[in-house]
Amino acid sequence: MRSLDDFAAAKLAGLERADLRRALVDTTRLDGIWALRNGRRLLSFSCNDYLNLSHHPAIKAEAIAALEQYGIGSGASRLVTGNHPLFAALEARLARLKGTEAACVFGSGYLANIGTIPALVGARDLVLIDELSHACLWTGARLSRAKVIAYRHCDLTQAQALMAQHRHDHERALIATDGVFSMDGDLAPIAALAQLAQRFDAWLMTDDAHGIGVVGGGRGSTFAGGGAPHVPLQLGTLSKAIGAYGGYLCATSSVIALMHNRARSFIYATGLPPAMVAAALAALDLIGDARAAVEASRLLEAEGYLVVAIRPPTVPEGTARLRFAFTAQHPDAEIERLADIVRDRILAAPAAADVRGGGG
Repeated sequence: MRSLDDFAAAKLAGLERADLRRALVDTTRLDGIWALRNGRRLLSFSCNDYLNLSHHPAIKAEAIAALEQYGIGSGASRLVTGNHPLFAALEARLARLKGTEAACVFGSGYLANIGTIPALVGARDLVLIDELSHACLWTGARLSRAKVIAYRHCDLTQAQALMAQHRHDHERALIATDGVFSMDGDLAPIAALAQLAQRFDAWLMTDDAHGIGVVGGGRGSTFAGGGAPHVPLQLGTLSKAIGAYGGYLCATSSVIALMHNRARSFIYATGLPPAMVAAALAALDLIGDARAAVEASRLLEAEGYLVVAIRPPTVPEGTARLRFAFTAQHPDAEIERLADIVRDRILAAPAAADVRGGGG
């Protein structure tokens, strides 16, 4: 034991000298934006709860109801204890949002990545990965035992050159990238990567942890350009904009069935607690609901504002929204009042509509 402690202490000392040692700091999230730390109330800009749904009353109510009905834990792996009906509902909702045949919910986004990649590629295969991809993509790629080659961040020219150089040496090839990069905030060139993948018979996989609920009408980075490039493997998390917990893969039915049989982080991991599944399902139903958009439009009209609700088929199902078009003559005071109403009476309502801005 002494040698173990000495090893740990030496490593920690090295991190300390480089100003890289991390420590947990007791912090209480008071609501969506305020936190309590060291006795001070701080406005937090360090949380991925982008839509503040983790504190939304309707979502909390659904989680509480599920907890009361189904208990706290799920009991075991979904293959052992059985597939709770809430999982089927959530996976169907995710697949519909992402435009795929099916979906598979994992215990977290990290588990989704480290399970999916090794289930698809192995020692004779190639993984081409953006150098700034999240650690979970890197971990999944390395666990697969495939040849892993990084290309410069969003550098399509180098990605193409590397694929041309190495593709013929490998049986299968996977291109892996974040959809929205969490540190720089930029989007991957998904449409161009999809074309590159098709040209070299490779599979494109995007991790949309920071895109779902935020870009592409809430559907994520694959839809950010207005179209829908061919992305056969769409992963993400339920713990950021969705406000709950868990991860997912959206793909074809055959790929999802393969995950049930080969993804170790699915097979050997306990399923999500029912309350978390219910919360995620409620959040997805809340975002872009057509009825909520219409009700919000009526509320604004009663307050003296004309803001039309945009609903399917003009926009995809599940992405109904209010579209605001601002012009140079709109009074600043009225814009501020409008923003207050949207924040306090629409976004905080039990069924909040999606909100999109447009230039005028």
